Amino acid sequence: MTTSPTHPRNDRMLSVPRLRQEITEGRIDTVVLAFTDMQGRLQGKLCHAQFFLDSMLEEGAEGCNYLLAVDTEMNTPGGYAISSWEAGYGDMSFAMDLDTIRLMPHNPGQAMIQCDLTAHDGQLIPMSPRAMLRRQLDRAREMGYQMLTGTELEFCVYNTSYEDAWDSNYQSLVPANKYNVDYNILGSQRVEPLLREVRNAMYTAGMTVESAKGECNFGQHEIAFRFDEGLITADNHVVYKLASKQIAHQQGKSITFMAKPNDREGSSCHIHMSLRGLDGELTFWDEEKDARSATYDHFIAGVLKGMRELSIFYAPNINSYKRFAKGSFAPTSVAWGIDNRSCAVRLVGSGQSARMENRLPGGDVNPYLALSAMLASGLYGIEHQLELEPMMEGNAYESDAQVVPSAMREARDLLHGSSLAREVFGEDVVEHYVHYAEVELEAFESAVTDWELHRGFERL
Repeated sequence: MTTSPTHPRNDRMLSVPRLRQEITEGRIDTVVLAFTDMQGRLQGKLCHAQFFLDSMLEEGAEGCNYLLAVDTEMNTPGGYAISSWEAGYGDMSFAMDLDTIRLMPHNPGQAMIQCDLTAHDGQLIPMSPRAMLRRQLDRAREMGYQMLTGTELEFCVYNTSYEDAWDSNYQSLVPANKYNVDYNILGSQRVEPLLREVRNAMYTAGMTVESAKGECNFGQHEIAFRFDEGLITADNHVVYKLASKQIAHQQGKSITFMAKPNDREGSSCHIHMSLRGLDGELTFWDEEKDARSATYDHFIAGVLKGMRELSIFYAPNINSYKRFAKGSFAPTSVAWGIDNRSCAVRLVGSGQSARMENRLPGGDVNPYLALSAMLASGLYGIEHQLELEPMMEGNAYESDAQVVPSAMREARDLLHGSSLAREVFGEDVVEHYVHYAEVELEAFESAVTDWELHRGFERL
């Protein structure tokens, strides 16, 4: 029931023998088995540690397959091929990745193991986000590449608890900073008790923490982590997102990763990515010419070709599309430029540090889906030797370049009609996520919003 032997990713993560010792000696009493669902959330079970050792480590665990076919509210809408009353709502297995055993120090006595999801025959369930990324990483290896990537998550902090925010219908929330604190040390120090706890907890949980900084929106901050191999980065991303919310809750605060929580600047998740050879050799840079390689240009061209068609994987929620506004530092143009933040794709670095930054995703992104989409389309560009269009000069917001989808309905239609998506992900995966978008659209379009009430209750 495991997907790999136990080779800890670094000396702060646990091997099976060390986990066994920590449990036997009473320092760990709970083992969390967690997988990532379509919405990018960690779902799973909290297991008594001794029972985990005695039974679950060898025998594994299971959960209902509707967990890959629910909406944000955990409703079970019809229309998914993998999960329905007609199919009996069967189980899927939690295939433990024993490379991912980590302490969760903000929850004393707790360790976590991340899992893949498999069917009864042991095959990975293809529309599982982690399986989608594994498939693209395997595809890259078959072509002679490995992917290195980092995700830069922004979030907004409020001095309002999650419970009080819920009870107030998310009105009159108190931001942790009441003015723009972009790079402002004083502003960051105001929130340092929270930021410090998150940084230190995530270091103990096996991540390489770089720094924290303020951002533009009120109470908006970012904690940066060092880039790593693709699966490690995605695994760390979802653990960090969960843990930071838990730590905020413990301190009577709240954090949101919504792409656009209010009318000010949205929260981004810029993704930096490069390819290396399987032995670590440069592939994005021609050292003799001291310039970008042809492989790099083909990869950029592929990412740009797939950006609109795969936008559901970068912008997975109704709210995601409200972040895309001219002059907002969120992209509206499908264009590339060198160190140009008005473009969806920004090239930075040279030589060993040469990489592309995808500025489309917001803080609400599911990292497995976004990394899968970016890698899949980039590899498509290499396979098809796509020619890179001319670089954007100047302000991409005012250019005639193609624009990113302005709403989920457009993104749904683009994914549904995408031959690229069906080639790289398969028919079943595409239909699954097209239906995911349809479920979200149906829910949103049947809701009565505050905007409608404020405009129409008295005056219409």
